[in-house]
Amino acid sequence: MSEDTDSVFYKPADAFFRDNAQVALTYDDITLATRYSEVLPRMTNPETSLSESLQLSVPIVSADMDTVTESRMAIAMANNGGIGLIHYNMSEREQVKQVARVKNNIHGLIQDPISVKPGMHIAEVLDMMDAKGFKFSTFPVVDESGKLLGLLPGRAVKQRYRDRTVLEAMQPREQVFTLRQSQLEGDPIAAADRFFNDHLGIHKLLVVDDGDHLAGLFTLSDIERITGESRDNVKPARDSQFRLLCGAAVSAPRTPEGIIDRDKLLGHVTALVEEGVDAIAVSTAHGHTAGVGEAVRLLRGEFPGLTLIAGNVTSGEGVRFLAEAGANAIKVGQGPGSICTTRIVAGVGIPQLTALYVASREAAKAGVKIIADGGITKSGDMVKALTLADAVMCGGLLAGCPEAPGKIMEINGKLYKQYRGMGSLEAMKAGSAARYGHSNNIRNAKVAAEGVEAVKEVSDSVDQVLAQFIGGIQSGMGYLGARNLPELRERARYIRVSPAGQRESAPHDVIEVKTTQEHS
Repeated sequence: MSEDTDSVFYKPADAFFRDNAQVALTYDDITLATRYSEVLPRMTNPETSLSESLQLSVPIVSADMDTVTESRMAIAMANNGGIGLIHYNMSEREQVKQVARVKNNIHGLIQDPISVKPGMHIAEVLDMMDAKGFKFSTFPVVDESGKLLGLLPGRAVKQRYRDRTVLEAMQPREQVFTLRQSQLEGDPIAAADRFFNDHLGIHKLLVVDDGDHLAGLFTLSDIERITGESRDNVKPARDSQFRLLCGAAVSAPRTPEGIIDRDKLLGHVTALVEEGVDAIAVSTAHGHTAGVGEAVRLLRGEFPGLTLIAGNVTSGEGVRFLAEAGANAIKVGQGPGSICTTRIVAGVGIPQLTALYVASREAAKAGVKIIADGGITKSGDMVKALTLADAVMCGGLLAGCPEAPGKIMEINGKLYKQYRGMGSLEAMKAGSAARYGHSNNIRNAKVAAEGVEAVKEVSDSVDQVLAQFIGGIQSGMGYLGARNLPELRERARYIRVSPAGQRESAPHDVIEVKTTQEHS
């Protein structure tokens, strides 16, 4: 088939969406045509930016949901080159503390490692590992004051030893390798790297303060990844002071009279900025509103250099409105999330791929970035989204990770984590009601929930999950011959897919005996 014939079937974005202007499309409705390529996946660079001052190694953002992103998730996201937006279903003081944990995190150092007490039985440790979904089995042993007593090695945490106590099974303090906090001043990674070079076979290094209290943990795998000695090396997302990147979501607080509470909003964001927050997201279900515009304008006037994210919208008009208010990046998506019912309840929202196309054209005119928020179920969806957007936002795909804050529960012998939409009744009762235009005091009010409560099966760590996603993105870039995301957008050619074509895309006519964690 000649290039001219190809162009009849596979079209660039403008021509394709113009031809399909009367129907709204989402990810499974289209596929991308492969192009001539001299680019291998390992040669691709998926870096992106959300503003002139905020660059990411990978175009993935964890959602500001109370079962997805708190400090632990944000740390993991930044370590893997992305960024997390800490949700606001918590007190303002707690959100500031969450941001501080991320910004004060010594890269590569687990500052609050899970520890055990000497009087515990191995059976209790095994139960804790099952309940919390831990993939590791080595634990520092501390007393009630946090003073280091020893190390419980993974080889001792087995069913056959379940009746033994931790005290019986642990390595005593004098046999445990440690560094003092004072030895980490300057370049902590270099200090840990030197230690592991000098101590062949040691995989964990504990950090203690001057009183010998546990203050952190280095692992050999983390240090190798950071120093580039691992095959899976990922460039972490850092600020100019070498701290991990972190974002936080805020609402547009209102006074009893219904106007924006300027002092409350500015006071809270000032506290976040003082802790080093890299991005503030004014996050609501309907971002094309007077209140959101006013909040963005207020923050832009007070913090001219701060990266502002705003949303959500699904129209070019909404993008232009928020760009003119001062937003650097705009979240696109209303109702595509797996636990969102906005389209069912309110009858509004645009299928995600069409919404991204419309938003991307206005974003290009306004000089702002867009984030594809919702509807992504696999890495192939990410590739399609990134032909139009600058980054993707993930909620459900990360909610099963150990780093997510959702509660763990056992159902029929399998472990699951809580996952709920921020428009669910329980989430709104916890504080997110303003996101959907309701009063936060809704316990006795009649409101229409725009989300559901659900569970996600406990999955691998963020490191492993993101490795799969990034690999899928790079594979897609290789198939299109794109070395970077701007080239991906330029080279993308689209075609509609029938329901039979959708079925053909997935495994079929076989009995699967082994599945992967992520369908790429």
